[in-house]
Amino acid sequence: MINFITIASLLVALGWVAALNIIVYPISKKLCIKISDYIVKTCAPRVFSILDCYKHFKFIGDMESKKLLPDQFIIISNHQSLIDIPLYMVFMPEKDLRFVAKDALGRHVPLVSEMLRAHEHCIIPRKGSPSVAMKELEKFGKRVIERHQIPVLFPEGTRSKDGSLGSFYAAGFRKLTGAAHLPVAVCALEGGWKINNLKNIFTNLSNGSYRVKVLKVYPAPETKEEQVKILDEAKVLIQNQLDEWRKA
Repeated sequence: MINFITIASLLVALGWVAALNIIVYPISKKLCIKISDYIVKTCAPRVFSILDCYKHFKFIGDMESKKLLPDQFIIISNHQSLIDIPLYMVFMPEKDLRFVAKDALGRHVPLVSEMLRAHEHCIIPRKGSPSVAMKELEKFGKRVIERHQIPVLFPEGTRSKDGSLGSFYAAGFRKLTGAAHLPVAVCALEGGWKINNLKNIFTNLSNGSYRVKVLKVYPAPETKEEQVKILDEAKVLIQNQLDEWRKA
C-alpha cells in the first residue's frame, strides 16, 4: 500500500509538469525555461520530501561542508544515478548549476531532456569525433563564466551500476578547466546506485539515504600537471568518503 501511495504522490508531483514541458518546448523556449525552473526549485525538493514521508528515504546534504565553496567554481563528482542532477540542485539551490551530460539524455527522458536543452546545459555527443565534444566543452566553459553559472562534471563519464568508483577521464576535465579557469570543488555522493532502476526503487528505497558532501576546493589549475594532480587526488578523496559512509 505504501508503494502505491508513494508512486501516486510522485506522479501527482511530477507527471503533469513533465508532460507540460514536453508540449511547451517546441512552442516557447522562454516558457519551457520557466517550467524547468519550477521543476528544479519546487518539484525536486518536493520529491525528496515525498520519499522521506512515505519511505523514510533521507536526503542528507552536508551543509557545513558548503562553507568551503567560493563564489564560483567547477564541481567534479562521482556519478551513480540520473537523480544525481536534482540531488545537486537541492543541495545548492542558491547556485545556478549547469551539467555536462551525454546526448542520450537530451532526448526522450521526461523532466530531464527539456530542462537540459532549455537551460543550455552542455550536451556531449558520445559518438563521432572527440574534437566535437571538446569544442562543446570549451564553449560551455566560456558560457558559464559569462553567465556566472556553476558547471558540474562527472569525470567517470557514465553512471556506476553498483556504486563502485570508475576511472576518471582527464580530457573533458582539462578542456573545461582550461576554458573556465575556475576553482575546482571535489564532491562525493552516495545512495543513487541503490535506486538506479525501477526494481531497485522498490527493494532499496525504504529507510535508505542519498548523501552529498563537499570534500575539498582546489585553486584554479594553471598547468596540465596541476589538472592531472587534482583529478588523481579527487578520486582518492571520493573513494575515502564512500568507504567512510559505507562503514557507518
